[in-house]
Amino acid sequence: METPQILVFRIPGCDPKKCSALKLARHKLVRILHSPRQVRGHPIILDPFASQAFSPADLKQAQKAGVLILDCSWNEAVEKFQHRIRGEPRGLPYLIAANPINYGRVGKLSSAEAAASALYILGFVDEARRILNLFKWGPHFLELNFEPLQDYQRASNSGEVVQKQLQYMPSTNEDE
Repeated sequence: METPQILVFRIPGCDPKKCSALKLARHKLVRILHSPRQVRGHPIILDPFASQAFSPADLKQAQKAGVLILDCSWNEAVEKFQHRIRGEPRGLPYLIAANPINYGRVGKLSSAEAAASALYILGFVDEARRILNLFKWGPHFLELNFEPLQDYQRASNSGEVVQKQLQYMPSTNEDE
């Protein structure tokens, strides 16, 4: 099975020394794009504001056109994700960050964590580990999220991923 290409549309703003996307690019694990014009086809865009969850059902499209990550500061995420890039927006399901900047925060993943999560959910576990092993905190991300990632990988579509993530989300019902 062909591993999907990971593309990163990088918007400068974060500290280049701490940027996980640049480290992945140095190791030739992602391709950095500098303009929306460089996007070819309709990749799966990992967008935290997407209405549809990323799932194994996205495999064919990911293999065909890649998985695109928008690399920018979380402080600018709402504004930056309004870029008009052709593709299929998908949100990663409930996952806990292990990176030192957002450790323990739900959904505030680094580009490396997002790329590894997407590959893991699509069934490319070794490739996900290869990405995360570049960072001293990387293997801990898999430990923190092992069960959810396994469940998301076994889902057949976005709806199932959404259902599975509910068991990992804290209850919002105050009566419990």
